[in-house]
Amino acid sequence: MATTEPISEDERRVRAETHDWDEVAFLTALDESVAALEGADVPYLFMGGIASACQGRPRFTHDIDLFVRPQEARKALEALGQAGFDTEETYAEWLYKGFKHDQMVDLIFRSTGDIYLDDEMLARAPTTPFMGRDLRIVPAEDLIVIKALVHNEHMPRHWHDALALIAVAELDWDYLVRRARKGVRRVLSLLLYAQSNDLVVPWGPVRELFALIDDPQALRATA
Repeated sequence: MATTEPISEDERRVRAETHDWDEVAFLTALDESVAALEGADVPYLFMGGIASACQGRPRFTHDIDLFVRPQEARKALEALGQAGFDTEETYAEWLYKGFKHDQMVDLIFRSTGDIYLDDEMLARAPTTPFMGRDLRIVPAEDLIVIKALVHNEHMPRHWHDALALIAVAELDWDYLVRRARKGVRRVLSLLLYAQSNDLVVPWGPVRELFALIDDPQALRATA
């Protein structure tokens, strides 16, 4: 078990907003969580703020989000526990947590819209530098879909993260459209908004998403 008492999520949020943040502790927790999952042979990708910072806009992040398969989530949690993290099965349907060095690691195994880590996502995942480390992260196309779906009034950063990805990432638009079928209307609205801000979004993907909305049977067949 960890030797330090985890701080509350409210306190963690206050520290993040005021940048009262321990970089050494953050990177130590990151390295130890990676070592734990790799030692247990659990496939994973970084998502959340780390993935956004690597592929889109530079921004502050104070937590460590790891995307794992549902069938391996408990194994991943046990690996963190064996590495000295305090662990909890926070939400049985989508999220577990680990705490160490006053840092929080989220093990996410179902994202909004029933998006799961799968073989294609793993195969496409880029390895990207982050604070002196090379991390495997969720592909930009999948991250755009995830961000579009999770966006709400209380978390506007996700929408702007997605716009930054559209602005700077080299996107496989065919793949993006295929992955967007989990949330066609959200992704379509994002792409139209991006166009309204003079970001380069080809008309082909927009037309394809409109066509899917017009043909619900085709959408069900390809989802």
